[in-house]
Amino acid sequence: MEITGFSLSVLAATGGVAFLHTLLGPDHYLPFIVLARARSWSMTRTLAVTAICGLGHVASSILLGGLGVGFGVAVARIEGVEGGRGDLAAWALVAFGLAYALWGLRHALRRRQGIETHEHNGQVHLHTHGDTSHQHAHGMGSKLTFWALFLVFVLGPCEPLIPLFVLPASRGDWTLAAATAVVFTIVTLVTMVSLTAAALTGAKQLRLGPLERWSHALAGSVVAASGLAILFLGL
Repeated sequence: MEITGFSLSVLAATGGVAFLHTLLGPDHYLPFIVLARARSWSMTRTLAVTAICGLGHVASSILLGGLGVGFGVAVARIEGVEGGRGDLAAWALVAFGLAYALWGLRHALRRRQGIETHEHNGQVHLHTHGDTSHQHAHGMGSKLTFWALFLVFVLGPCEPLIPLFVLPASRGDWTLAAATAVVFTIVTLVTMVSLTAAALTGAKQLRLGPLERWSHALAGSVVAASGLAILFLGL
């Protein structure tokens, strides 16, 4: 790729847009923070989930943009498809959050008496620790949570990336288009991971006390609120 004023401008704009798009979109990091806090995920696991979901989030838009250019579809039509995907992803986030909140509510109510039979790795035992939350961070629940998040993020579009990617691609400069996709991806992932790590470090210091057993319900409510904020506040 020849380094020109045009290419430098496009790449600089791409980096700035990717950073702001991620920073101003709470759905890029808030779900990971609250779910990691509720499910007692380690920092390593949380950041890995964040990065994988972020990669799927950006890759789906790159694929759509590349197909659009390849088939000669106008940018406006591609952005229209992205907008439709955005609404779908937001509603999926709301649905996932509400379902998780309801599960968390049931989970908390069943622990209300402080004694609950619990099966883990084929062994049944009792919890007799009052309102103190007891989590098994691994297992089917965490796997389902990951796949639900991943699918939501794959559906979720990166609308700002489309014109930045399509501009050089439509001029036949696929090297610059690829560089634009790489810069957008790296900046997005670094921003998502950094924000999640910083916020989760603080969240892990919080002691909710009696509210601890309601952490799943609270996490689901926050995730649903993030989806609603996208739909009605344009975040």
